[in-house]
Amino acid sequence: MATVEELIARSKAAFKQFEFATQEQADAAAKAICKVIYDHAEELGPMAAEESGLGDPDDKIQKCRAKSALIWASIKDKKTVGIIDRDEEKQMLFLAKPMGVVGSITPSTNPVVTPMCNAADALKTRNSIIFAPHPRGVKCTQYVTELFRAELKKLGLPEDLVLTLDHVSMEDSGKLMKEADVVVATGGPGMVKAAYSSGRPSLGVGQGDVQAIVDRDVDLADAAKKIIDGRSFDNGLICLGEQTAFIPEEKFDEFVKAFNENGGYFVEGEEATEKLRRGVFPEVGGPISREITGRNAMEIGEMLGIDVPEGTKAIGVRPSALGAADDLCREKLCPIVSLYPYKTWEDGVAGMVENLENEGKGHSIAVHSHDEEHIEYAATQCSVSRVVVNQPSGTNGGGAMINGFTPTTTLGCGSWGGNSFSGNFNYKLLMNITRVGFPFEKPWIENLEDAWK
Repeated sequence: MATVEELIARSKAAFKQFEFATQEQADAAAKAICKVIYDHAEELGPMAAEESGLGDPDDKIQKCRAKSALIWASIKDKKTVGIIDRDEEKQMLFLAKPMGVVGSITPSTNPVVTPMCNAADALKTRNSIIFAPHPRGVKCTQYVTELFRAELKKLGLPEDLVLTLDHVSMEDSGKLMKEADVVVATGGPGMVKAAYSSGRPSLGVGQGDVQAIVDRDVDLADAAKKIIDGRSFDNGLICLGEQTAFIPEEKFDEFVKAFNENGGYFVEGEEATEKLRRGVFPEVGGPISREITGRNAMEIGEMLGIDVPEGTKAIGVRPSALGAADDLCREKLCPIVSLYPYKTWEDGVAGMVENLENEGKGHSIAVHSHDEEHIEYAATQCSVSRVVVNQPSGTNGGGAMINGFTPTTTLGCGSWGGNSFSGNFNYKLLMNITRVGFPFEKPWIENLEDAWK
């Protein structure tokens, strides 16, 4: 069993061999990382669900295929070696350089696609990478690491460009974060905080609590289906999944009807509502129940004594209040979505803001509207990194074939969420840039006094 120190030494040695690789070599390595996950999706999806005990095997298969293809398609034509840009006007050259050893902290919710995403970006930018998996994803991560190494061997590249910890512990993860050249932390708030406290440059994520709002000008059935699809994908594990949806008050009953007709089940009555509330959060303001996390709607109903109809994909519930006043407005890592009525668009957006201020600030919102002013108002008022318009947030906010979000599994929340970056993680965050400046034929400002004119 290799120590963290030994793994770091091997990774650094491999990096030194790869540091000046050609663009073709970097591309081949990144492509191989993505393609091997695509080719093994039907094996890896169920494996991830079984080991972690979280999520839906079929959805994980779909995730393996979609993320691998989309991530490769988004980076394959990007230049990451040598001169990557020229600014003729300012007489500047920009050269890409690798960072070194990437320490990748990966979560139990994505023990396959997160290592793939981070490894593809790392190798595309000529870095090496070491994974520190969640204890409930060790076997998956070790297996995908073996797949990655086999692909690198076929290409004649150092296999040690991709490594994983043999022994998973907080101590060893901490050592990795302190010894790596840069840390990418995808996981719970505690692990992300540890990454930022490691003393190394770190890229971490924030907590989700995605707020959705439905405008008066949209097809309610269409909006309901999209919210259900986003909320239920992989049994609600995705941090981009819709958590609370605000509905026009005069259309609330109509929306509930559409919700129930499109795979949802809206829970009526305070008794059933309280069962859901305390089933998900056993203690007021406390952590989510591990028993509920990643379960499907039918399992949740059975566990909590709620008669959920066969085929239900997501459970709807109406909270009694907003923000910290009701735990049902928090992030729920299972297919439960809160539905709340609003009077005016401004009132609805204010409700979203209140929930975000309690939890999820910096992450994402979903807007179902055809009114550009309304969309821009929500985007302006909510302190988030992503606004997903007329799409399922849970499946599309991390990049999809029908939008321009960068395909990724790691979602930054900016300073709002205590992160060093906002937006979707991408390969550029793993590059250093050398800037080369040449002198102008004449000063760009002739006289310093001109600056004040």
